Amino acid sequence: MSSYSYRDAGVDIDAGNALVDAIKPLAKSTARSGSDAGLGGFGALFDLRAAGFHDPLLVSTTDGVGTKLKVAIDANKHDTVGIDLVAMCVNDLVVQGAEPLLFLDYYATGKLDVAAGRAIVAGIAEGCRQAGCALVGGETAEMPGMYAHGDYDLAGFSVGAVERSQVLIGDKVASGDVVLGLASSGVHSNGYSLVRKLVGVSGLTYDSACPWDASRSLGDALLTPTRIYVKSVLAAVRAGTVNALAHITGGGLIENIPRVLPDGLGVDLDAASWDLPPVFNWLMKTGNVEASEMARTFNCGIGMVVVVPADKADEATRLLAEGGETVKRIGTVVPRSGDGHRVVITGLERWS
Repeated sequence: MSSYSYRDAGVDIDAGNALVDAIKPLAKSTARSGSDAGLGGFGALFDLRAAGFHDPLLVSTTDGVGTKLKVAIDANKHDTVGIDLVAMCVNDLVVQGAEPLLFLDYYATGKLDVAAGRAIVAGIAEGCRQAGCALVGGETAEMPGMYAHGDYDLAGFSVGAVERSQVLIGDKVASGDVVLGLASSGVHSNGYSLVRKLVGVSGLTYDSACPWDASRSLGDALLTPTRIYVKSVLAAVRAGTVNALAHITGGGLIENIPRVLPDGLGVDLDAASWDLPPVFNWLMKTGNVEASEMARTFNCGIGMVVVVPADKADEATRLLAEGGETVKRIGTVVPRSGDGHRVVITGLERWS
């Protein structure tokens, strides 16, 4: 009678152990006060007092990278999607005024590729360093039969903390507040089902020269990682200059800004106040995508919206710029009632 092993069923325990050994130095590089960022235990401890908090609220988020992973797989480039994974979680944390403290990842694949796995986790570690949080653990799952050859999926989980007196819930937003926009680094990690369809329509491949930047491939350009806004935004929040923040993800400007506005308020935005980046121009023209559809699908060049009191707009702009952000004054909070659009964007015809 045949004797079967886990390896015969498609799971390589030795490869899993090799990946853990390869990523231990990466996790250690993210250590911060409150955590030693060590791997190997069944759970991770975090000391809020050692991190400097006195009366904290915990904030938690989870997210993935979506079908941008298909671009990474098809382009055989895996070293940036980990940054996206962290960004999608920690940018949501900072919207509440929270400082990201720790991060965990879930990496699932049909057959473990140690080199690709290490590249992915290297990106996660880089994202954690940019955000100032510790990579304290995660899970690698090898599941034969669940994924096609070479495919994988990622999920991220992050926990942050904010002093009770500094939490942002949108209740301070008032008519007349100024809306600032922080430049995105590109498409970030939303709308890639449409992006991939438009690449197919264009007849290009991910190895083709990028139409708006001939110095790189199209795949490399589309894999530009999501910008992490944590450190710059926290400086503005802690200086008392911010009333609300909106991370511009799926749903674009149209759907995300209302999530942080009190009832009875909306925003008027002027599309002429910032330039539509070349990647969005290319997507728009390639697919004959309407400007309104762009604004409710993509970030269109604004990755984070910052709502500030009018008398603190200059100070907030200075702090954000000092933190490395490109800041544009893009609109104003206005009274708006009823079930109509709470975000009105003028000047969209300029994109066409």
